[in-house]
Amino acid sequence: MTELCWLTVAEAARMMRAKTLSPVDYAKALLERVGRLDRHTNAFIKVDAEHALADARAAEAAFAAGQDRGPLLGIPYALKDIIDYGGEVTTAHSKILLANRAAADAFVTTRLKAAGGIYMGKLSTHEFAIGGPAFDLPFPPARNPWNVKHHPGGSSSGSGSAVGAGYVPMALGTDTGGSVRNPASMCGIVGLKPTYGRVSRAGVVPLSFSLDHVGPMTRTVEDNALMLAAIAGHDPADPGSAARASEDFTREMNKGVKGLKIGLIRHFYTKDLIADAEMAAGVDKAAETLRALGAELREISTVPLSEWAAVNRVMLLSEACSIHEKWLKERPGDYASMTRRRLLPGMFFSAVDYMQASRRRRQIVAELDAHFADVDVIVTASSMETAAEITDTPLVEKTYPRQARTPFNVSGHPALALCCGFHSNGLPLAFQIVGRSFDEAMVYRVGHAYQQATDWHTRRPALPQG
Repeated sequence: MTELCWLTVAEAARMMRAKTLSPVDYAKALLERVGRLDRHTNAFIKVDAEHALADARAAEAAFAAGQDRGPLLGIPYALKDIIDYGGEVTTAHSKILLANRAAADAFVTTRLKAAGGIYMGKLSTHEFAIGGPAFDLPFPPARNPWNVKHHPGGSSSGSGSAVGAGYVPMALGTDTGGSVRNPASMCGIVGLKPTYGRVSRAGVVPLSFSLDHVGPMTRTVEDNALMLAAIAGHDPADPGSAARASEDFTREMNKGVKGLKIGLIRHFYTKDLIADAEMAAGVDKAAETLRALGAELREISTVPLSEWAAVNRVMLLSEACSIHEKWLKERPGDYASMTRRRLLPGMFFSAVDYMQASRRRRQIVAELDAHFADVDVIVTASSMETAAEITDTPLVEKTYPRQARTPFNVSGHPALALCCGFHSNGLPLAFQIVGRSFDEAMVYRVGHAYQQATDWHTRRPALPQG
């Protein structure tokens, strides 16, 4: 039998329904693994064994009583520490919020509780979801399970590390400029930035009102679809929430890609930014794999990455500084130096800058949208290289913006990052699959077909054991 720590959500759910796996035994096995290994990865800010075991016992009782609440009943999960769990502290990995006890659950937390998930605790993040892997904060930065000398991507760093290390089969992250997809890419897992408005941000520490998303992080595409179904849906408490109910995102998953039209944006990683040769080859090979499975592949183009990044930067930092203005003025020394450096430029953008970026945003999003009249999904790179060493701050800061994720925060389209191989340095390679707005089912269909044809998602890191 597969080690319990590497069970997928779908596998664990089937075993629980067949009564060959106890939710309590499953939770205990994962808690033991976290207790033994997380000192190497620092994925968790707080492990909540008491909550986990109480939830596991409740799930076991529900199964015994025939009260099946769906595929997440009895499945452990953890939350990026900008997402509220009622009664627990939400720190955003910052000195500023060390006493910030949540009065209520975030919308997504309520949904996971209702689905019968087992809450394991809070996960590391870059400070306020915008800093980097910093060492001048109350908690150490998370590390990459494939090589703990390297960072795991961010800002949902602990979420990527925890899922990649086999501590939990699913976690929640947030994505404003790529912060679900970056750690998914760096840790060899699957991360979705849903369509803007698909998942409520109520109860989540904000960074940028027009760019923030909450998204699922898992080891398989199927599991990601199951988790999205649990957390999606309209929420009047979030002004950006779309008036759309959740749905079965697995409904097209087994249809394959034969006959689908796939647009490949190569200029993002071959011209606008020159990707590492092995990363570029990995993305090209992933596209060719989809062609070999029967899809029609065609190269398409958009405005350069630099233009997408400029729009994202002006809007994100302007909105972030509207949130952080008071703390930046009164408590600047309580931010990590990296966070402060990233936030402060937003204080110098004008209202004119913001409005010009907003206007340009509408134009380039319309141009991207027009491509979806001719293709079913778009494929491109995620990061331009693998993760840098976590202590090499200049290299970390240099490589973080070298990515192709921000266009889809600007556009709001659903974007899935998943592993497409391994570099000669042993770290994961990754690519993105992007779909029409609110067509996550098609994105998952293509991603699942790719995973069924490859075995990258079945490989496991060798964590330090001492």
